[in-house]
Amino acid sequence: MSTNRELQARRQAAVPRGVSSATEIYAAKADNAELWDVDGKRYIDFAGGIGVLNSGHRHPKVMAAIHRQLERFTHSAFQVAPYEPYVALAERLNQLAPCARPNKTILLTTGAEAIENAVKIARAATKRAAVIAFAGGFHGRTMMTLALTGKVDPYKKGFGPFPGEVYHVPFPNRFHGIEPEHSLRAIESLFKADVEPARVAAIVIEPVQGEGGFYIAPFEFMRELRRMCDQHGILLIVDEIQCGFGRTGKMFAVEHSGIQADLVTVAKSLAAGLPLAAVIGRAAVMDAVDPGGLGGTYGGNPIACAAALAVLEVFGEESLLERSSKIGQRLIGRMKELAASNRFSCIGEVRGLGGMVAVELVEDRAANKPAAALTRRWAEACARNGLILLTCGVYGNVARILVPLTASDAVIDEGLAILEHSLEEAVAG
Repeated sequence: MSTNRELQARRQAAVPRGVSSATEIYAAKADNAELWDVDGKRYIDFAGGIGVLNSGHRHPKVMAAIHRQLERFTHSAFQVAPYEPYVALAERLNQLAPCARPNKTILLTTGAEAIENAVKIARAATKRAAVIAFAGGFHGRTMMTLALTGKVDPYKKGFGPFPGEVYHVPFPNRFHGIEPEHSLRAIESLFKADVEPARVAAIVIEPVQGEGGFYIAPFEFMRELRRMCDQHGILLIVDEIQCGFGRTGKMFAVEHSGIQADLVTVAKSLAAGLPLAAVIGRAAVMDAVDPGGLGGTYGGNPIACAAALAVLEVFGEESLLERSSKIGQRLIGRMKELAASNRFSCIGEVRGLGGMVAVELVEDRAANKPAAALTRRWAEACARNGLILLTCGVYGNVARILVPLTASDAVIDEGLAILEHSLEEAVAG
């Protein structure tokens, strides 16, 4: 087998530089919350494939479901010869989704595809065109989802122009001085300066921003946003692609605020590593599109559907929602202890909702000046010491923890020890 160094050289010759990787670790095998590279080195996985592996690497129940479906058939295209796993998964999602029932679901392949289709459905249902999104939000890499994404570098840089009728407002972020009322006033100003509410089809929001820095939308803000949408006949699209499927201690992060969405997009941990996404929404809204207007060759692949149905069983049998909350308490408690110590004045804020936890590093706590270089050194030190850690944030100064919810306390504690030691190394330079 090739080494990490050999594979990196081959990659540089074969793969465009626009496809970046957080590490130069080439995976050979993985199990639950652990991964081994091609050189045989073991790592604790605090990245989870960017939030894809809430139920862990290769969960036995998921693997068994995949194998059973492999023995039957791998593809027929739902639009040609439909199959029960698609229907069964849609039924389960319709019951789980935080939308006013009855609901309907379309299954797709990627998160970006889910957002694209949610916008299509919203425009068809409202006969309106405009869409409002938030600064710092990340919704995908296609042209429409890039238009919605609220971060230029590296996602939008050099790719414009983007589809029109997309407007951005500030995301409520108290750590950086943006109160919920500031964001709400910005929407009202938008209605007066740029687009009347009668032309707005939807507002798209992540209840907890993913790539943007794991900032949590205040629950009172979400409730006011719901009221505003109802007032103007605007659909509320909740992007649960990274924060959904139990990551925050509830199946959907928006449930913490007690509101209902009109449309919900999911992907990532839906199928434990297999490509699967969905748009779930109120039946009256979902049925606004004429037959043939929605679909995709690989959408709702039967193997991925089988995996997703197994994931839902795992969540119930292993109480993963409760486990997410306990993991979050463990992670946040330990990181706040470090923040309170004299050694780590660089920790500006520790935040999280359930097992979706972030640590924001700063050069100056008084001004909350972002420390991007230090955060990068921290992630690099973690990789050297046997832990996979991802960074994020508009300023690149946030470390995010997405450890599988199936990880043992012993593995999590081992990972936390590596985090601490690696931060000491990063601070020392």
